[in-house]
Amino acid sequence: MASPQYVAAIDQGTTSTRFMVFDRAGRIISMAQKEHGQIFPQPGWVEHDAMEIWRNTCELMGQGLEQAGISGGQLAALGVSNQRETVVLWDRATGDPLHNAVVWQCTRTRDMCEQLIADGGQDRFRAATGLPVATYFSGPKIAWLLDNVAGLRAAAESGKVLAGTIDSWLVWKLTGGPQGGAHVTDVTNASRTLLMDLATLAWDESILSLLNIPATILPRIVPSSDASIWGHTLESGADGPLGAKVPVCGALGDQQAALVGQACFDKGEAKNTYGTGCFLLLNTGNTPTPSWHGLITTVAYQLGNEPPTYCLEGSIAVAGSLVQWLRDNLELIRDAAQVETLARSVEDNGGVYVVPAFSGLFAPHWRSDARGVIAGLTRYATKAHLARAALEACAFQTRDIVEAMAKDSGVRLSALKVDGGMVVNDLLMQFQADILDTAVIRPKVTETTALGAAYAAGLAVDYWTDLNDLRRNWEQDRTFISAMDPDSRETLYDGWNKAVARTLHWVE
Repeated sequence: MASPQYVAAIDQGTTSTRFMVFDRAGRIISMAQKEHGQIFPQPGWVEHDAMEIWRNTCELMGQGLEQAGISGGQLAALGVSNQRETVVLWDRATGDPLHNAVVWQCTRTRDMCEQLIADGGQDRFRAATGLPVATYFSGPKIAWLLDNVAGLRAAAESGKVLAGTIDSWLVWKLTGGPQGGAHVTDVTNASRTLLMDLATLAWDESILSLLNIPATILPRIVPSSDASIWGHTLESGADGPLGAKVPVCGALGDQQAALVGQACFDKGEAKNTYGTGCFLLLNTGNTPTPSWHGLITTVAYQLGNEPPTYCLEGSIAVAGSLVQWLRDNLELIRDAAQVETLARSVEDNGGVYVVPAFSGLFAPHWRSDARGVIAGLTRYATKAHLARAALEACAFQTRDIVEAMAKDSGVRLSALKVDGGMVVNDLLMQFQADILDTAVIRPKVTETTALGAAYAAGLAVDYWTDLNDLRRNWEQDRTFISAMDPDSRETLYDGWNKAVARTLHWVE
């Protein structure tokens, strides 16, 4: 059998799953990708079919190996990155999901969250968890499923149910499922449940009791990169498409994975990922930094037995999915890549602003009563202005986060590393630099989410020796420098803030 030469990663995102193989220099050897269905049972509710995601993952692993021209035996390790806060409950004995996965964007827990806020305030759990009470997080979703799916609570209390975020679901399936699969979650995903104590890295018993969630259904919390290895992939069968026992030993929530993939290992380094949503993370070192300006405090990563590294995060619900909305709902473009061409056909936004509060506003506002608006329309406006306004919305939302981070941390960013599917859009990247008045740096490898998961797994088996190996792998593609005058910058941002104000109090 050939000696391990590569590391692989599963990047399970909100709209698609990817399987990627990397070499020691962090270069992409192969990439296979497939979208999965988006299920909308009623307005504001979002679900995924967890078995569809698993079937896609298995299919992609086979495709990725074939594309790379390698065997599973040449993989030193397998890592997982995942859409965070999305929860699955499944049968311990059969491995069958007991309900569709409830997606991070879903607002079905709004009434529950509003009751929690009424009883103790939006920040009642912030000291322990670093998070406000919001529909975004996993714990209330688990409680909702236990309370609303017939027979599920009784099954959970009798030990028949397992629960977790998508990382838990995939690792359990990858390592054998009902035949001894590892039921674990890494600290980054656990920190997004509203159930984990940031200081102890353990489930908070008082919050579990309040939400009536049995601790027995929850996974064991483990480091992001774990030399103890949680399990190995199967050597054969439909659930073993790698055809080899590959160690599964690295996992990170997708945005923390991108932070690792961008090699933001020093305090004060930041990255922004432009995917379905938009997520800006600032490394704050080994001490949690509380936020008083609408951000969240979360775990960035934990490598083995080392102390965890923490970060401040600004989470934006809608970024790339706004372009999908232009394509699928309004049919203004045929494919996502066309949005830049259309937006470039006009010199500015024509006074038009799009605030995509489709499921409320996340950081720094945390307003579940908000809904999307298109503001500033005149007869002059065209679909090109709408396309440009949609791209600019991503950059304006990012500035909201950067302003809040400066207030919380006292640090004004000197540069922002960027990644994700939208960063190929030069118009967006230039406007981001303009509206921030900050250098925006795009790396050569923009698939940093999968790369970060690969790094976590590779470090666990000494494929990479230390963080310096990963720093050396990072290469710059292009830096965008602000070319906008201060008056124009502030006039545009004032218009954005007026548009945001129009979204509030929409849902009574």
